[in-house]
Formats: sequence, structure tokens, C-alpha cells
Amino acid sequence: MGTTLNRILKRIFDVFFSFTGLIVLSPVLLIVSLIIKLTSIGSVFFKQERIGINEKPFYIYKFRTMVVDAEKTGRQITVKNDERITKSGVFLRRYKLDELPQLINVLRGEMSFVGPRPEVKKYVELYTLEQKEVLRVKPGITDYASIAYRKENDLLKDSENPEDYYINIIMPHKISLNKKYISKNNIFIDIKIIIVTVLKCFM
Repeated sequence: MGTTLNRILKRIFDVFFSFTGLIVLSPVLLIVSLIIKLTSIGSVFFKQERIGINEKPFYIYKFRTMVVDAEKTGRQITVKNDERITKSGVFLRRYKLDELPQLINVLRGEMSFVGPRPEVKKYVELYTLEQKEVLRVKPGITDYASIAYRKENDLLKDSENPEDYYINIIMPHKISLNKKYISKNNIFIDIKIIIVTVLKCFM
């Protein structure tokens, strides 16, 4: 009963604040859209297939921060000073403004405010059966791993092989943090994680 109630409260929280956020932040969303359109060639939004709850694929939405077809010209992870990142993209990534369109994913029920960050299929296929436990809950905009690895691009930049470092070092630790969240979570823990995430954006 407690788990069911927690799930219901979480969904009510997600719907209310994602809808409210889209309305309140609409001027910001418009300004960011104009900046992207005026400073680089391509669409305002970037969408990418990710793996969600129960291994169901969905498209995640972000403001575009990289050149068009960036994934075709390099790896699926980014490092600090990645030449594919646009000038406006540097600023948007710094303050996580590129993540705002994910409010749409939350409103649609594909994501939650808090939950394991959704991965691309390429990396999910590397999960062990035990690691796939993180796929039994909705992915989120932020989580313990997002806070711990808010400067992930810096770590990747300093490694000889960024993708290998991500797969063998960072990804397993992220999954362990995700499992920690799954083992104990409620609406109050979610609110705490959201507040810490917002504060970290300005540090």
C-alpha cells in the first residue's frame, strides 16, 4: 500500500509541477529558443531515443546544444570543450537549461522529476541482469548520480579513452547510486534531490 501511495503521490507531483513549470517558464523557453535559432543552424530542439521503464524506448527532449548531426561525427558522450558544442550550448549546459524541455517528457508520463537518468540503447545493452533493476522505475530528470557527476564532462576530458572510462567506471557507479534511490525513496526524498540539483547548478 505504501509503495502504491508513493507512486500516486509522485505522479501527482510530476503532473502538477511539470505543467506549472511549462507555463511559468514559458518566457525562458521562448528566449532560449530564440538564442539557439539566432546563433546556430538547425532546429531548436534535440530528441534522442532513450530506454525507459521496463526497457521501453522513448524520445527524450532537450534544447539543442550541439551542431546538427553531432552524433554522426563523434561519440554519444560529450567531454568538456567538445568541439561539437555550440557557443550558446556551452551556457545552456553550464546551467542545465538544455534539460528544461524534459518537462514535456514528465507531463507525458515517460519520465519523472527524480529517477535514474535514461541511457541510450547502446549502453543499456551492456547492463548485467542485476543492473537492469534500475529499469523497473521511471527515468528522471535528476537523481543522486546527476548530482555526483554534475561535472562528468571534466572527468571524461581527462581520460585517455572517454567512452571506456564512462562504461567501466562512471556507468557502474551511477547504477549503484540509482539502486540506492530505488531501495529507499519517497516524495520528501525527491524534493530534497530536486533542491540540491537546483543549488548545484549555480555552484
